[in-house]
Amino acid sequence: MQITDLLAQMGGLQSMAKELGVSESQAQQGAAAMLPAILGGFKKQAQQQPTGVAGLGGLLGQLGGSGLLDSVLGAQPTDVSRGNDVLGQIFGSKDVSRAVAQNASAGAGLDAGLLKKMLPMLAMMVAGYMAKQGGDSQRSSGGGLGSLVGGLLGGGGGGGGAVGLASMLDFDGDGNPLDDIMGMLGK
Repeated sequence: MQITDLLAQMGGLQSMAKELGVSESQAQQGAAAMLPAILGGFKKQAQQQPTGVAGLGGLLGQLGGSGLLDSVLGAQPTDVSRGNDVLGQIFGSKDVSRAVAQNASAGAGLDAGLLKKMLPMLAMMVAGYMAKQGGDSQRSSGGGLGSLVGGLLGGGGGGGGAVGLASMLDFDGDGNPLDDIMGMLGK
């Protein structure tokens, strides 16, 4: 199952669509277009953590854990500053976030301004979902989170998110389209 399907089942895409005043199909298109880069950012974070995936679990906890997902799903307007914190952590700069939205706009045929609003909410949903699945209190093993990250990032057999688009955006074939987006920015 693709992560866009998981986010739709949890009500995340519906909640995001309602908050942004767009259709659910537009929310799904935008999510599918931006998820490869978001997942690539988390993959890079897991690789850069000294303790690997367990370190990513700790980072997710610091950023807000499963509460990030709950914030998007809640009835109150989403505080996207927490999503911007997640994006800052996985992308490193606002330039990369803007480039991700711009590239997704071209691929999905949606307005880049809309995608820029959607991006922090989507990052919160993914981070919150990963924290929830991995267990907020996970410390050293990384077990559940490790298999989740592997599955979401295409390392496991069944779970690559938006794989067709990810491979289209992955110009150098290294499995991480975020590297290519950052390369276009000269980062």
